Amino acid sequence: MNKWKGKSKGTILGYKIFVWCIRNIGIRSSYVVLYFVASYYFLFLRKSNRYIAYYFHKRLDYGYWKSKISIFKSYFTFGKVLIDKTAISAGLREKYTYEFDGVENLKNLLAEKKGGVLISAHIGNFEIAEHFFADIDFDCQINLVTTDQEVTVIKEYLESVSVKQSNIKFIYVKDDMSHIFEINKALSDNELICFTGDRYFEGSKYLEADLLGKKAKFPAGPFLIASRLGVPVVYVYVMKEKNLHYHLYARLAQNIKNRDSQGLLNSYVQNLESMIKKYPLQWFNYFDFWDDID
Repeated sequence: MNKWKGKSKGTILGYKIFVWCIRNIGIRSSYVVLYFVASYYFLFLRKSNRYIAYYFHKRLDYGYWKSKISIFKSYFTFGKVLIDKTAISAGLREKYTYEFDGVENLKNLLAEKKGGVLISAHIGNFEIAEHFFADIDFDCQINLVTTDQEVTVIKEYLESVSVKQSNIKFIYVKDDMSHIFEINKALSDNELICFTGDRYFEGSKYLEADLLGKKAKFPAGPFLIASRLGVPVVYVYVMKEKNLHYHLYARLAQNIKNRDSQGLLNSYVQNLESMIKKYPLQWFNYFDFWDDID
């Protein structure tokens, strides 16, 4: 069984190549390099190919050849998102344009002065959100709750090439549950807590819901915590459009009862599914997400 292990793919060498290309040949020209990278992944990462092929063929009902082509496009799109993230961190924010759909939901959330919870997913490019928030007078500390500590070396390297220190703070999930205190402290300071709600890993608590017509496991933590805090919950996605343009979405979770973690999950999954169908190539979960292959 191949589940997500709490670690992401990627090497520091790959990011160094991206940075070199961006600085020496530009962003758009750097995309050309991705034809080679995506081809390598398409030809040699058989397990990842099986999982993402299942997503396209079984869950999105694509035909055989459309699924095959979409596998390559998925890797290529993922590479473009990584290059964009690296370029923006390196000070090229002005090269990009964006539009914001639902910014009033975030502003209303902050106006209540009791903090709030953002739930995103491994779709699109949420990590660049802070660079766009800065343009709309959205002065708020974002705390990203994560288990992904393995990529510290990559984070340190990206920080070393960044022209501006990231404002996102990380709260790491720990066995002693001390992260709960950090979350409560952040909310009491009217800060935002951000979870990614789509990656459950083996051994942790989970909830289940139907996504794209098939039951899947989701991490229980974000939904248990968010449904009990009594603060507004907003689903946030940053999706790549054509060229160097991004589309930011913020949708308020509505009609969620206190402590109804399953109700919150169902609402989240419904919202996430609409985003997947609109941007099918930006779903970046290259493992047996529906537990239906291995």
